[in-house]
Amino acid sequence: MTLILQIEGSAIHDIPSLYAEINRVFMAGEDWQLGPSLDALDDLLHGAYGVLNGHAQATVVWRGIAHSRSALGTDATRRWLQAKLQAPAGFNPQAIARQLDALQRGEGQTYFEIVMEIFASHRQITLVPA
Repeated sequence: MTLILQIEGSAIHDIPSLYAEINRVFMAGEDWQLGPSLDALDDLLHGAYGVLNGHAQATVVWRGIAHSRSALGTDATRRWLQAKLQAPAGFNPQAIARQLDALQRGEGQTYFEIVMEIFASHRQITLVPA
């Protein structure tokens, strides 16, 4: 049986609120929360914990996806990359600088695009933009 989940895009205004919404939807009933990490999101979508645990298939309806796309667009991505450059421990500053340069030229991925790529890499999850 396919699990059906719903993300409320109107609740997403920045990267921290994305993870608050991800936690609301995917971590209900857990005694811990997912941190603001793309790697953690990827791990979550593998289905070993949270509401996905025990489900072979899931459909995620992302309502208000256009709002999320805007909220996690170029400005949010720039702030995220700049914050990484401010505290480079654990990051490759040259790689981050290249990502920031590409973003400023209009060629780099936004945070929203990276999140969509992560969802797309999990074939057991069907993402339905709404």
